[in-house]
Amino acid sequence: MSTDETPQPWQDQILPILKKFDVKHIAYVPDAGHSAAINQAEADPDITAVTLTTEEEGIGYLAGAWLGGQRGAMLLQSSGVGNCINTLALAERARFPLLMLVTMRGDWAEFNGWQNPMGQATEPALNLMGVRTWRADKPEDVEPLVRGAAGMAFNGDASCAVLLGQRLIGEKKWVK
Repeated sequence: MSTDETPQPWQDQILPILKKFDVKHIAYVPDAGHSAAINQAEADPDITAVTLTTEEEGIGYLAGAWLGGQRGAMLLQSSGVGNCINTLALAERARFPLLMLVTMRGDWAEFNGWQNPMGQATEPALNLMGVRTWRADKPEDVEPLVRGAAGMAFNGDASCAVLLGQRLIGEKKWVK
């Protein structure tokens, strides 16, 4: 990159990183924090973007992609991590690569109290289920953490998650 180029916004860095790791499947539950990556994945003819009805479906879907010789990643919100707890055992027992990018709720400046319990429990719950986690709170954190987590997941058949903090995403506002 030349010195006169503006850095790419962090939201636009995610899909290109995943594509460098030959990710062909993006499983997601719709989420504003992931909207750039979701829109890019849906528009990309080399990516199969799958809308999930519930997050734990994504783990099974990505296991199937792996068994078929392809790589995938899941985009979800921290509240959805709670839905995945039992299903995370599949990745641990089968030792397939699982890469999750998790937008955080119940975090800094949360307006919805219902998001707080799972938001605060997300990282410890993932760690207890054998998922390695890293947290991005600044735009410059995103590229190296996503790249590093993808490398660990796909090169080491590991379960990895990058937590995208609310300070990174921006404060959500209650709109009546």
